[in-house]
Amino acid sequence: MKTDIKLVDYLAVRRSIPAFQMSEPGPEKAEIEEILRLASRVPDHGKLAPWRFIVYRGEERARIGEELLKLALEVRPDLSEEMIQVERTRFTRAPVVVAVVSTAAPHFKIPEWEQLMSAGALCLNLLIAANAHGWVSNWLTEWFAFDERAYPLLGVQPGEKVAGFIHIGSTTFPPVERPRPELSETVTWVGGEDA
Repeated sequence: MKTDIKLVDYLAVRRSIPAFQMSEPGPEKAEIEEILRLASRVPDHGKLAPWRFIVYRGEERARIGEELLKLALEVRPDLSEEMIQVERTRFTRAPVVVAVVSTAAPHFKIPEWEQLMSAGALCLNLLIAANAHGWVSNWLTEWFAFDERAYPLLGVQPGEKVAGFIHIGSTTFPPVERPRPELSETVTWVGGEDA
């Protein structure tokens, strides 16, 4: 995207890079703020901003990984050495990890479902904004997005939900295309003269 690619051309090749293929460097605070500012420009019925960001950087990522490992071992004390390493490095695969937290709540006019979808749109916009700044990105949820035992560790408040963890960084791996759904399998046409 730093080469001024047209948006339509970018969308034709948009691709997430696996978090385990990411490396340093990552964006600095000022650039992260600009990425978040752009990402926030999503559909938001009622202008509620029913979401927020938590940005994880630096050594704190390793500490969180160690704590997540402890939680994982409580449930599965027989984890293999490979899975122990996976749990330990959940937040250190990329230099920056951004949690998109849904704060959706009952509202007299705006359905909660629309608020949740706004958080989903925010996740995608965050991927695109990071790419537009020349970084690779990936949207993950993982088990701790759904395990409220991890919420205090992650800074997620009671009643909130994690829409995703957006990993942002660099890579030396080339993007590899993956199969995409055929339109004939995902589109239903209703009306029109060009059947």
